[in-house]
Amino acid sequence: MRRPSIFRGILALAVAGALAMATPAAATATGGAATTPAVRATTLAPPDIPVANVQAHLQQFQTIATNNGGNRRSTSAGYTASVTYVYDKLVAAGFQVVKQPCTSGCTSGAGPNVIADWPGGDPAQVYMFGAHLDSVSAGPGSNDNASGSSVVLEIALTLAAQNPTMLKHARFAFWTDEEQGLNGSDFYASTLPSAERTKIKGYYNFDMVASTNAGYFINRITSATGQVLKAYYDSIGVPTEENTEGAGRSDDASFNAIGVQTSGVAAGASYVKTAAQVTKWGGTQSSYDPCYHRSCDTYPSNISTTVLNRSADAAAYALWTLAVGTPAGDDYTMAASPNAGSVDPGGSLTSTIGTTITNGAAQPVTLGATGLPAGAGAAFSPAQINSGGSSTMTITTAASTPPGTYTVTVNGDGTVADRSTTYTLTVNGPAGCSGTNGNDVAIADNSTVESPITISGCPGTASAGSTVEVHIQHTYIGDLVVSLVAPDGSAYVMHNRAGGSADNINQTYTVNLGSEQSNGTWKLRVQDAAANDVGKIDTWTLTLSVAVPPTCAGTNPNDVAIADNATVESSIAISGCTGNASSTSKVEVHILHTYIGDLVVSLIAPDGSAYVLHNRAGGSADNINQTYTQNLSAEVRNGTWKLRVQDAAAQDVGTIDSWTLTL
Repeated sequence: MRRPSIFRGILALAVAGALAMATPAAATATGGAATTPAVRATTLAPPDIPVANVQAHLQQFQTIATNNGGNRRSTSAGYTASVTYVYDKLVAAGFQVVKQPCTSGCTSGAGPNVIADWPGGDPAQVYMFGAHLDSVSAGPGSNDNASGSSVVLEIALTLAAQNPTMLKHARFAFWTDEEQGLNGSDFYASTLPSAERTKIKGYYNFDMVASTNAGYFINRITSATGQVLKAYYDSIGVPTEENTEGAGRSDDASFNAIGVQTSGVAAGASYVKTAAQVTKWGGTQSSYDPCYHRSCDTYPSNISTTVLNRSADAAAYALWTLAVGTPAGDDYTMAASPNAGSVDPGGSLTSTIGTTITNGAAQPVTLGATGLPAGAGAAFSPAQINSGGSSTMTITTAASTPPGTYTVTVNGDGTVADRSTTYTLTVNGPAGCSGTNGNDVAIADNSTVESPITISGCPGTASAGSTVEVHIQHTYIGDLVVSLVAPDGSAYVMHNRAGGSADNINQTYTVNLGSEQSNGTWKLRVQDAAANDVGKIDTWTLTLSVAVPPTCAGTNPNDVAIADNATVESSIAISGCTGNASSTSKVEVHILHTYIGDLVVSLIAPDGSAYVLHNRAGGSADNINQTYTQNLSAEVRNGTWKLRVQDAAAQDVGTIDSWTLTL
């Protein structure tokens, strides 16, 4: 949680109305499937979140801080490593995850937000659960706020593991730069298009949820969102209070400011627990967190396991109560295997559409698909199945089908329940490292639009000299924010409301894309951020100027004499390569010697590890001219490698003629 700041005024609240807390009567399937009024929805029992799993995340964040200068400040290597840890966990669990750069308002050098969406649920009704991922520079921030981040991460992973039917859509956020002024969440909230804001029905914040001298506080406890959390604590007999200390000081304030209903859990920061609170909750009349913003905010010493466990279960209670449900009648789920594929224009591919009965009896289900690109079609064999069965979907494209990545929604029209699943179809562009989209895209007033280009057959990563040629017709370019969005969701802002009343953008931008994989669907995103003027994306061209990866190989042709009963070495220095060597690295050796049974030949890695290639074999044979395959995957490529040759017996001598190392 950030400190109170005299430089940041009290955020104006634009909160109107209250969340309807009644259980919905029906679920609307995504991707255009029809609502099924005949199926009554009921919520599932929330899971008991294993606190050991939450503690495991806390230990990882502590280790990350320890290995990176003792903190996880938003501008530090510790924060970058924290982002990687969260991102990798969520991607592996099946989330749609985006690292969102904070391109305005954040501290210079601050890392990205991480935004993760769980597929399914009504996309027009979104519940968000968030926590800030950064710490202050004074310490690792175990309670502030690895505790909240660990809780949000674990409820997300539990949701993925259980994979229940989703009535509403669930989104999870890990914010950057909170400690410097709520900057990451403010950037996310303030740049949301108005249509997306209205979809968010509630945001729950988790900041400092395991204080050792804890109170049990709920943000906006009397609101409809707050009452959901209070209901959990009431069920376990733990009294709660309004979080007055944290009002306006954490990321829920960014959502309050745009009119989104919010709540959240906190266990207290630097304020002193009152005598009445000691009577209510135990503890002492001292700070809720004695290590607030200090170097002693470490795991496990500054974490209350009991408070952490209750916070995690409260978060799960809110998520399952609001977004998760199952029908009371006959029902089933659908899944595509595989759920993604790529094809050249004019080609076809297949996927098995499987169904699983989740309640009641089997029912006839008719299959169909929407969201296909022009010239593409989907056929099902068979076209109708009973739930519990499967069908083969064949997607066929035409030579004219435009390249791009498309979300195809496979719809199941059942006699009792309608369900759906998604398949990600990528239609490859022509092989190469550049592409053009000449299709006009209208830019309506106060809207955000995108135009895609799919790159395929382009090796490796893009380069720092990649170019984006943009032609946009618009009558007031000072309204526009123009960004390039990489296949992994990273956004690169090229034009940010500059140019005032000038017409049109016809410009080529150079963008450093050296960290991005070349292949995939790139998008030109144009946001019209002010009223009165409209326009269109006319055409744009992406040229990735792909960097040629360094050749991770070297040769030393210099002769090295091998004296009798001597040990000699020949060196090759490798630089400019990344990562570890491969498990099939090659060592090509040319040694002149009149009795190779005398020789022990070894490869010496930069860290001193020795790999014996030849050990006194071959008897009286002359010379070694051989290529050895060696597993060097445990070794970093860069550094000085050596070929070591020991003459271990008398009478014969020779020469290392040359050797080549390919990693």
